[in-house]
Amino acid sequence: MANMRFHIRFPEEKIKEPIIYQIGHEFRVVTNVRRADVRETTGWMDIELTGDTAEIERAVEGLKTKGVLVDPIELNVVG
Repeated sequence: MANMRFHIRFPEEKIKEPIIYQIGHEFRVVTNVRRADVRETTGWMDIELTGDTAEIERAVEGLKTKGVLVDPIELNVVG
């Protein structure tokens, strides 16, 4: 099982969509919001994804496909 953290940013038109919920159901990963600031026109989250490394990579691609900007956070812990 791997744990990886990502900083994600939502464009204004994606703020109200349940994207984190969707990722948790579409992929075999556990989502954990570590920090967030979501407002009416802007939003970001630091999230932790837990699961097989390949499935986490698929989930990250899923986030990108949904229009979310994704950056890895330094000090990802894999193990």
